[in-house]
Amino acid sequence: MDIEQLMPHVEALIFASERPITMMEMTEMLGQALEEQIEGDRIVTCIDAIREKYEAAYYPFQLREAGGGYQFLTKKAYHKTVLQLNGDKHIKKLSTAAMETLAIIAYKQPITKTEIEFIRGVSADYSIQKLLEKELIVIAGRNENMVGKPLTYTTSKNFMDYLGINNSGELPQLKDITNIDIVLPTNGSEAIPEGDSQLLVSPDGSIIDEETAE
Repeated sequence: MDIEQLMPHVEALIFASERPITMMEMTEMLGQALEEQIEGDRIVTCIDAIREKYEAAYYPFQLREAGGGYQFLTKKAYHKTVLQLNGDKHIKKLSTAAMETLAIIAYKQPITKTEIEFIRGVSADYSIQKLLEKELIVIAGRNENMVGKPLTYTTSKNFMDYLGINNSGELPQLKDITNIDIVLPTNGSEAIPEGDSQLLVSPDGSIIDEETAE
């Protein structure tokens, strides 16, 4: 079967799938349906052609790689229109606390609850539970290097699907979404003026006057 014949079969699978469909799944399904071996590079060629086809301005949707597979998604210009169809049904409403917790997990994953709470300064139990219920995060395992081997959390495949990205590396860089300069604290030893021998640094990094210390 040539590429022109194979392409509509690939397109049909992506269109009919309720979730992003992977290359492996398409290879297996097409092989069974067409009763012949379908090489992965041929499917890649079809996907490239389908993506180019739907980039045309008169199509309201496009082919996107997201959540580990391929899916047709509405173009940004039509999001508000499509939203009228289902209203708030599919919008995952989150509290400010949950949003903050989700952002920390997204950019610091895998991360433990203790680490999240250290960054936020408050308990994260409720927020983590809500994010788990909404399937925006998952338990990824345990941190074997920390006392008690606490659970670690990462964003879920649903989170990637919801944002239309394929992995956490495609998240916006913090420097691109904020103009706030991040200032790191100066180590005490680096703050001693050059040539000043009257200052000592304690183990916690604070500066001690030598005369007072005596």
